[in-house]
Parts: sequence; C-alpha cells; structure tokens
Amino acid sequence: MPYFIYRIGPMNILSKQGQAETFKEAKAVANALRKSMDPNAGQTVKMIFADNELAAEDILSQPRELDPSLAGDDY
Repeated sequence: MPYFIYRIGPMNILSKQGQAETFKEAKAVANALRKSMDPNAGQTVKMIFADNELAAEDILSQPRELDPSLAGDDY
C-alpha cells in the first residue's frame, strides 16, 4: 500500500501532492512541502497510508473523535 500526500486547504479541500511507496520517501516529500508553504496560509500537509486514493481521501475527510482520556482540566 502506498503513502499519499495531501495539502488540506480552507474548508478541508484536499489537493493530492503526490504518493510514495515507503514511509521515508513520503516523509521527505511532506516535509519539503511544509517548508515551502506560507505558515499564515491556513493550509496543512498530511500523509496517509491507504489502499488507494479514494480510501485516503475518505479517511482524511472524516472528522476525528476526541480522545476521552485527553479531555478535562489540565493540572
């Protein structure tokens, strides 16, 4: 299964930036994209391990649930 690299823009618009066969290659591509981005642009770069492009976009589009062990007051 390949790693897919996406740029996520405002309103969670996904833009595929590439894919790689190994974690090391995908991490290098993602880090290069992050370095070239404007930090105030409101965009993020994420990589995802999935069977295909459709599955990767589906996973990235789903809202993540809050981990109950992390919720609460900080001491």
